[in-house]
Amino acid sequence: MSRDSDLAYLRLATEVAAKAKAKGNHPFGAVLVDTEGNVLAEGENTILTDRGPGHAETNLARFAAREFSADVLATSTLYTSVEPCCMCAGTIYWAGIGAVVFGMTEHRLLELTNGDPENLTQNLPSRTVFAAGQRKVEVRGPFDELADEIAEAHIGFWNH
Repeated sequence: MSRDSDLAYLRLATEVAAKAKAKGNHPFGAVLVDTEGNVLAEGENTILTDRGPGHAETNLARFAAREFSADVLATSTLYTSVEPCCMCAGTIYWAGIGAVVFGMTEHRLLELTNGDPENLTQNLPSRTVFAAGQRKVEVRGPFDELADEIAEAHIGFWNH
């Protein structure tokens, strides 16, 4: 995918995050895109029903693993507004998704959440998690030109 395509799908993931936030969930969203550019599925954060492990990327990866073939997953890309945490990266890896693109770093998220007990961000970059696996997962991000746009959903949300 081109940089322009990556930016467009990251903006779509940010729209999904806004939908999650509007429902009272944490502002995280993700979309799964095939090689033709078709959006196969989207995932929202579901803290209200699933508590801590209801992350957008985990929800999407688990759904995708049930619904799509290994060949489709291996050539698909998961776009997410914020860098996947270690739990999400592990779920993406085990689902067999071939690539991940994120907009804003988890480190920036940590600055925005300011120790909020609902998001105890870990200092473990997704690239480190993916690199520990036996299968390659391509990672692209962050996209600094979107960081402020993505951060808007988080400003004032945490420590509420």
